[in-house]
Parts: sequence; C-alpha cells; structure tokens
Amino acid sequence: MDKIAVLIPCYNEEKTVEKVVADAKKALPEAVIYVYNNNSTDRTAELAEKAGAIVRNEYMQGKGNVIRRMFREIDAECYIMVDGDDTYPMDAAPEMVDKVLNYNSDMVVGDRLSSTYFTENKRPFHNFGNTIVRSSINHLFGCNIRDIMTGYRAFSYEFVKTFPVLSTGFEIETEMTIHAVSNNMQIDNVVIEYRDRPEGSASKLNTYSDGFKVLRTIARLYRDYKPMGFFSIMAAILAILAIIFVVPVFSEYWRTGQVLRFPTLIVCGFTMMAALQSFFAGMMLSNMALNHRREFEVRLNTLHKIKNDN
Repeated sequence: MDKIAVLIPCYNEEKTVEKVVADAKKALPEAVIYVYNNNSTDRTAELAEKAGAIVRNEYMQGKGNVIRRMFREIDAECYIMVDGDDTYPMDAAPEMVDKVLNYNSDMVVGDRLSSTYFTENKRPFHNFGNTIVRSSINHLFGCNIRDIMTGYRAFSYEFVKTFPVLSTGFEIETEMTIHAVSNNMQIDNVVIEYRDRPEGSASKLNTYSDGFKVLRTIARLYRDYKPMGFFSIMAAILAILAIIFVVPVFSEYWRTGQVLRFPTLIVCGFTMMAALQSFFAGMMLSNMALNHRREFEVRLNTLHKIKNDN
C-alpha cells in the first residue's frame, strides 16, 4: 500500500501533463504519481511517463470511468486527485494530505470558488452553474461544501474503497460530495488559487449537456439518500394539485347539490391517492436507507482494520 498516491486522470493534456507531474513530485516527493490515460489521441501518455509518472490506461471514455478504475486498482493511505490541465496549484497538496493523514479527514475539497475562480474562469455559464450546483446541494443535504465541482481533492482509504462510482462523466464530483455528506464522513475545505487553462488547452466539460447531467444526478442522489424528503415533496405537489382542482367541484356541489364535473372529481381522487402512496413510499424507503447506513458503518470498520493491518 502506498502512503500517498497522486491520481491524475487525463484526456488529451499533452500541453500540461508534464508540468502537473513535475509539480506533484516537487510538492509531494514521497508520493507515487499515477496518470490514467483515457484514450488520448495526442502525446499525453508518452510525456507523462517521460516526466516520471506511472501511466495506466482506461479504455471506457469518461471521467467517471477513469476514477472507477483508479479507485479500484490503487491502495494508499491518502489519495490526491488532480486534473491534468494545470489549473490547480500543487503547493496546496501537503496541507490536504496532512488533513487526511493527521486530522481524520475523509475528503478534502480544493475550494476554488472562495478565491480566484470567478475572475480566472473565462466561461460565465460555468460560473453560474457552479453557484447553482453548490446552492442546491448545500440546501438539499444540509451541508456547507464550498466547491462541489472541483477536480482537486484528497481522500482517505476508507472513502475510496466505499465509494460506489455510478456516474461515467463529469457528474462524478457531485456524486463524491453527496456520498461523503450523506454518510456523515468528515469533509474539510482548503482554499486554493485557481488559474485558467493555458492557451491551446481546451476544457472537455460541455456547459449545457454536462450541466444537465449534474442536476439530474443531484435529483437522483437526493431520491436515493433522502427518500423521505424527495417523496414528501412529490406527495405535497400532487396533494396541492388535487386540492386546487377539486375545490371548484365541491363549491358547485354545495351551491347546487349536483356534481357537474365527474371526470375532474375522479382525476383528483386518483391524484390524492398517488400523493398518499408517494408519502408512504418515502417512509418505507427511508427505513431502507437507514439500514444501508448501518451496513455502511460496518463496512467502514472492516476497511479501517484492513488498512491498519497493511
């Protein structure tokens, strides 16, 4: 088992990967540096190996697929994950590692949004999207994560080996954050100085399609981790719609003694039944989620013992 592993997922980053590897070696001389090449069509793999990194390949396209492979193959007491585009300064890595190794952090978030991100990033919709995602997760999950979409993070062994990677693309960062929050894992923030990509280096993140995937992932994970809240909202919406449309029907009945809109009455009745079903489904799924949390704590204890034995 490595003490510190630096994980660098890469797709066509030949302009920056050498510098990222060199900066990682300088900041963490005791670390083992892994570059995972994701079907690059340029010299990314060649230059990373030349710089001194261990290069491995993931042939399924997508950042989530790369992270699944990295987490599966590498054992370490502390992991540092950083993008290969040279937008994150490696001089913050020792502080992040220290929080994992000495202060029991399970995930340390490299917080760009509290420093230079909004001035350095040249894509305004990225700025807006980051703000929306951060506000949504902090509100829905009752947490205070300052940067949800950052690709610069540190992890404990226990986090990496219990994290179920379901996403295949850039929504993976959102999934990581919600996993840590929902399982009551220790999360710390370290403010970092973000810098925009150098000229000639292009972002692989599509503002609109990937943005919608992230929002869909938030909704899915809120349903999975907070089913009572999710299905209570659904029940409330259905109940309100049923009441709004049934009030005129009952008003006419009290005034004339006749039900003049039977189809509306029937639809409202079924809608109210759906609201009740949604509420009770939330209750049952909430109990299942609680049992999952108990099982997760048992797995966490087992992994902790395995790490100490190694």
